[in-house]
Amino acid sequence: MIDKTETQLVMMTPSATEKVRELLEQEGDTTLGLRIFVAGGGCSGMQYGMTLDEAQDGDVTLDLDGIKIFVDEMSAGYIEGSEVDYVDSLMGAGFTVNNPNAVSTCGCGHSFKTANDAGQARSCGCGH
Repeated sequence: MIDKTETQLVMMTPSATEKVRELLEQEGDTTLGLRIFVAGGGCSGMQYGMTLDEAQDGDVTLDLDGIKIFVDEMSAGYIEGSEVDYVDSLMGAGFTVNNPNAVSTCGCGHSFKTANDAGQARSCGCGH
């Protein structure tokens, strides 16, 4: 495991922190943390993913307000400096990622493209 404490890989808003803490408490497993990852797909070429998971070999690990965050090394390069937020609005509730590395994003906030990535755009079904 890599400990990334010198620079902040990702930040979380208070609402995101509260929601993740609530989800972890529901699971009741103290080995779990929030895994944030990037995968190909979505209407802008890349998409964000989040799941409750345990640490894996090679993960960048953070402790944000008592919440363990796990990011694989490949994803870390795409999301460095990003902020995770949790939004509950009339349009629905969910996590969004505000990524300073993204040069274009989908209106749903789940899909993006970076300057160095010529991802193949395709529909993500979000209506954007």
